[in-house]
Amino acid sequence: MMTTVAFIGLGNMGSGMADNLVKNDYNVLAFDLSEAALTKAKEAGCTIAKSTEQAVSEADIVITMLPAGKHVKDIYSNQILASVREGTLLIDCSTIDVETAKDVSELAEEKGLKMLDAPVSGGVAAAAGGTLTFMVGGDADAFDKAQGVLSAMGKKIVHAGGHGAGQAAKICNNMLLGATMIATCESFQLAQKLGLDAQVFFDIASNASGQTWSMTTYCPVKGVGPQSPADNDFTGGFASALMLKDLGLAMQGAKGVNAQVPMGELAAKWFEMHCEEGNAGMDFSSIINRLA
Repeated sequence: MMTTVAFIGLGNMGSGMADNLVKNDYNVLAFDLSEAALTKAKEAGCTIAKSTEQAVSEADIVITMLPAGKHVKDIYSNQILASVREGTLLIDCSTIDVETAKDVSELAEEKGLKMLDAPVSGGVAAAAGGTLTFMVGGDADAFDKAQGVLSAMGKKIVHAGGHGAGQAAKICNNMLLGATMIATCESFQLAQKLGLDAQVFFDIASNASGQTWSMTTYCPVKGVGPQSPADNDFTGGFASALMLKDLGLAMQGAKGVNAQVPMGELAAKWFEMHCEEGNAGMDFSSIINRLA
């Protein structure tokens, strides 16, 4: 019998994830507040629900992909938990703060339901291609139960620990990504001003101790390295506003546990300025333009 998945939140990431569930023979009941998103989901083979409540009431698994913690807490508290069937597995793939992830999981457990926080890494291309990395927080039994559905959307599924551990892994990873992208941009700018050709520097550094994912997979210089948003005037990809959001979550988490994150703090300040300068919708590698 085909497993039914309620997928709530069909934005740039969620739409690709839902598409891959359909391709892997899941029955997907989709809902979003955007009519355009619902139309796209229907064209991909999803069944369109009239509401969140209807979608989750018929589902074996619920997956949410929402903008922020406040949206996650609201939809679970006021719509999902009151409507799901007994035994339904709940998976939140949004990137939110650790405390909210723990709070919502506690609410689910009070209802006798298993819940996982499972934020993703890989961006829009990986969501469309089914090659996301999932960082999962929750108990081992729920994680085992989720393996199949997560594997339909991703290539790497990692159990990070208990509730909130998935979110902790995500914000630490993206703090590192934000800081290394700025350092990568600095290095290319300095190399060029010192007279080095960008491609030559790439060929050297990508095979030396300075190698980073930001350089070899997502180079911020047009025409250098694999295809990246830099080759398309920094459109598409991972918006600077989303990087700023994730850095803010990292700063919030660091403050809560008294962790020293000076490079993370500086990266957050730079992306805040970058967004204030009108670049919120541009890919986060466009931070290189602040160094020109």
